[in-house]
Amino acid sequence: MTQTSSARSTRRHHWRRDVVELAALFTAVAVADAAANTVAHGPSGPILLCAAAVALLATAAFHVWWSRRYEKNAPPPIDTGATAPSPAAPAPAAGRQETVLWRMRTTVRDEPGSLATLCTALAARQVDILSLQTHPLSEGTVDEFLLRAPGSLAPAELTRTVAGAGGTHSWLERADAHDLVDAPTRMLGLATRTALDSAELPLALRQLLGRCTIRSVPARSLTGQPLAEPVPAEGVLEEHVMKFRDPSGGSLTIERPQLPFTPTEFARVRALVELDARLGQRVPPRRDVLTLPEGDEITVRRADTSDLAAAREMHDRCSPQTLALRYHGPVGDADRYLGHLLSPRFGRTLAVETASGRLVALGHLLWDGDETEVALLVEDAWQQRGIGAELLRRLVTMAAETGCASVYAITQASNTGMVAAMRGLGLPLDYQIEEGTLVITARPAGVPVRQESRETLRVQDGTGRR
Repeated sequence: MTQTSSARSTRRHHWRRDVVELAALFTAVAVADAAANTVAHGPSGPILLCAAAVALLATAAFHVWWSRRYEKNAPPPIDTGATAPSPAAPAPAAGRQETVLWRMRTTVRDEPGSLATLCTALAARQVDILSLQTHPLSEGTVDEFLLRAPGSLAPAELTRTVAGAGGTHSWLERADAHDLVDAPTRMLGLATRTALDSAELPLALRQLLGRCTIRSVPARSLTGQPLAEPVPAEGVLEEHVMKFRDPSGGSLTIERPQLPFTPTEFARVRALVELDARLGQRVPPRRDVLTLPEGDEITVRRADTSDLAAAREMHDRCSPQTLALRYHGPVGDADRYLGHLLSPRFGRTLAVETASGRLVALGHLLWDGDETEVALLVEDAWQQRGIGAELLRRLVTMAAETGCASVYAITQASNTGMVAAMRGLGLPLDYQIEEGTLVITARPAGVPVRQESRETLRVQDGTGRR
């Protein structure tokens, strides 16, 4: 239809409507005039008015009743997904059941649709995929999932579901809320920790790779014999082993027997190791000033190999009995251990120095797989003042913060000071005697801050304010 014909039709339509409206108006006026004459001049005028009023009220009541009945029986509105469901609406059955987080790794064929088949099988078991990482290999693709599965779904059933969908060499373990962080964010956090502290590299690698064994082998033994095997600059990747050059001159070996490493993991680890090598040895500059009951002030700080000379001078001031209780061997070998103990690669060391800057105590936290060894050495003139207990509390707290499963101390039954300090932690202890040596093991999770240590040592910040 053209624009001209449309305009004509519109004008014709308007003219007819006007005629109908005028006719209706004239008819209404005529009816009103007739009704008025009947009421005004007829004998039953008041009766007609009352009847009209009753009819109007009945009509209004019927309209209200009909409107409510229609709203009650009206069909529910169509949910377009634009708004959230009402809070009063019951949640689906799957939303009320308990769920469990799982980390799963499986190998699928490098073919179109293989991953879709696996995801469909997981969805059929009400398993939600929270994150996915792919590790391409020559013979297939390793897919690493973070899954939220119903609590009623057994791990064996989940593994069978994955195998039925084409997954091979599957591996499954429980996850927690920390695994919800995506891979780029996690890598940035681990790089930041490594950049701030040399001692964080082994912990960052363990958090990145999961359960694994990390060994730092020095370049030479205490007697000067070479220990570390040569490692290429780009590192070595085997199925269950990775090797890198240690910035200190030795080698760094990472083993994970239960799960092979992928090239993607190797690249991530090499990036952290290269970052650590480029930045060199570094220790956080924090210093805490403590006041002893006698009024003397001491400073607790992190130590590294730059404190080697001061530590040897402290050895010279210690009695042979004190050194023997600490090193469990010939006193002459004590100085040779210091380079290993002060290296951030093997753990963390806390140093205590007086107001004049003289080193009087050392506390070591040494990484040993999932466990951690703790050791103390306090100069004879500064013993029995609470310094060892304060160092031990701080070291065990560090172990708890880094996720260490247990902390053990190797000493002798005659070392009553170390035994008392371990008991002072307020943790359940396990005592074992091995070849005349006492091994005390504690679980650092939930280390309490004892009120006695707060009353004995008042902590100040680096500026001297309490």
